[in-house]
Amino acid sequence: MGERTRTRGRRGAAATTAALLSGALLLTACSGGDDGGGGERDDESRPSEESTPAARAYPGVPDSISQQRLRWESCEGPTVAQGGGPAPGELPDGTPWQCATLTVPLDYEEPEGETIPVALVRAASSGDAGDRIGSLIFNFGGPGGSGVFTLPLLADDYEELRGGYDLVSFDPRGVGESAGVVCLDDEASDRLDQEAGAVPRDEEQEERYTELAAEYVAACEANSGELLPHLTTANTARDMDLLRHVLGDSSLSYYGASYGTELGGVYANLFPEQVGRAVFDAVIDPTADFVGGALLQASGFQLALENYMTDCAAKLAEECPTGEGGVAEGTDALVEFLDGLAEEPLEAGGDRALTEQLGLLGIVAMLYDEETWQYLSMGLAQAMHEEDGELLLAFADMYNGRDDEGRYSNQQDAHAAIRCADVTGQRDRAAIDEHRDAFEEASPVFGPYLLWSLNGCEGWPVDGSYEFPEVSAEGAAEILLIGTTGDPATPYEGTERMQQQLGDGVGVLITFDGEGHGAYGKDPCINDAVEEYLLSGMIPQNGLVCG
Repeated sequence: MGERTRTRGRRGAAATTAALLSGALLLTACSGGDDGGGGERDDESRPSEESTPAARAYPGVPDSISQQRLRWESCEGPTVAQGGGPAPGELPDGTPWQCATLTVPLDYEEPEGETIPVALVRAASSGDAGDRIGSLIFNFGGPGGSGVFTLPLLADDYEELRGGYDLVSFDPRGVGESAGVVCLDDEASDRLDQEAGAVPRDEEQEERYTELAAEYVAACEANSGELLPHLTTANTARDMDLLRHVLGDSSLSYYGASYGTELGGVYANLFPEQVGRAVFDAVIDPTADFVGGALLQASGFQLALENYMTDCAAKLAEECPTGEGGVAEGTDALVEFLDGLAEEPLEAGGDRALTEQLGLLGIVAMLYDEETWQYLSMGLAQAMHEEDGELLLAFADMYNGRDDEGRYSNQQDAHAAIRCADVTGQRDRAAIDEHRDAFEEASPVFGPYLLWSLNGCEGWPVDGSYEFPEVSAEGAAEILLIGTTGDPATPYEGTERMQQQLGDGVGVLITFDGEGHGAYGKDPCINDAVEEYLLSGMIPQNGLVCG
C-alpha cells in the first residue's frame, strides 16, 4: 500500500499514457545482438540463438554458476507478471532484442544451495567492434519494476548510448520472471483496492484498514514465504555483480533511476573497485529512514501538484479542473473531491469504481512528468465535473500494473517484499499516530495516504536489514548524480545527501532545473553530460546546472 518510485525515459511518460488512452500499451521496437563478451561483431545474418562465452571463476560461488554460459534467444512477449504485451520488435537498424536467464544463488551465504533465475534482456551495441565499451546495465526503479519489460519500451531514449554499449536490463530477484513474488491473485487484488479504498477517518475504519494490511502480509507469507528473506537490495546488488562477471566486463557500467540509485549506491558500497561509469538519475535520499522517505515523498508530490495547478490555471484559466485561482483553491478543491470519493466512489465503467485511493494514485501517476500534466487535467475534469472516474481509474491501473483484462503484474507484491526485507525502524501502527501531524502538514492531499503506508510492513515475517542503505564507496570511480529541482518522487535534496554519503571525490552532482522524475532525455545540456561521460569518460563539472 506504500508509495513507489519509478522513472520514465525521454518520452516514456507521454508515450505510455498515450498508448494507454488508445487502449494498447505497446512496446517500442528496438535492437540487440553481439556476443556479449566484447568479441567482434558479425555484421552478416546471425543465428537466432547464441551463448555468451563462459566466464572465469568468481569468488564465493561454485563454478557451475560463475562459469555459466548465457544463451541469448529471441525474446517472447513479456509475461503478465512482467507487465504483458507483444514481443519487442527489431530496432530501426534491424537489431533484434535477445533474452536469456542468469542463474544466481538464492542465498549468498549458502552459494552451493538453491538457485533462482534472473531474467535478462539486451540490445547489442550499434557501434563498430573497436567502439564497444561493454555492457550498460539498467535498473529503472520501483522497487518492483521489470527491466525486461521496461528497457524495450524506452529503447529509443538510449539509442545514443548503444553506440558504445550493449544495453542490458533484468528483472531483479522477486520481480517478474526472476522468482517473482506472489501475494494475491487478480480477483483478490481488485477486492483489496475496493475494500481499502479510503484512508481511515474513524476508529472503526482504522481497525478494518489494519486488518486488511495484515491479511495481505499473511498472503505474501503463505504464497512466497521461502523467498521473502532473500529479496534484499544487497542481494540484488550481488546478482548485478555476478551478471557483470558473466557478461565478461571487468567493471560495471550502470544507469540507475529512482530506486535504481539506491541499488547503485548499495552496489558501490559492496563492490567499490568494480564501479566503472555509473549514472544515478532521480536520486533517493540515503539518509532518510522508512518514515522520512515517505514524508519526503509527501512533500515532493505536493510540490509537483502545486506546480501543476499553477501551470493549469495559467494555461486553462476557468477551464482548469482545479480552478483558476492556483494553489490554495486547487488544493481545497482536490481535498473536497477526494473526501467525496471516500464517501461515495465514482462509477468508472464496467463493475469497478473510482475509490479515494485509486483516484489519488491516478493523480500521482500523471505527476511524474510535466508532459503528462495535460492528461491529468483531462482525468480530473472528467471526474470532478462530469462525475465519471474512467480516466483516473485507467491512470491508477497503469500505475498499479493492472491491464485491461484485469490481470496484475507482480510489481506491487515485489515492491512490498523488497522494501520490507530492506527497512527497519518504525513500520507499525504506532508510527501513524506519532507522525500524523507531520504528514498532514507536508501535504493535505497526499499526506494522509502516505501516512497510512507506514504500517505496510507491520507483521512482515522478515526483519529489515538496515535503517539506512549503506552507500559509502571510498575508492570507487566517479559516479554521476543527476537531481531535478521539481522531482515529485525523489526530491532534489536527496541528490546532495547521496553525494555526501558516497564520500569525497566519488559523487559528481549536476542539476536539472525543471520538472519531473528523472532528467536524462529532457534537456540537451543533461543529455550531453551523460553521453560524454558514458561514451567518452569525460566527467562534467561538479555543480553544473542545466535547464
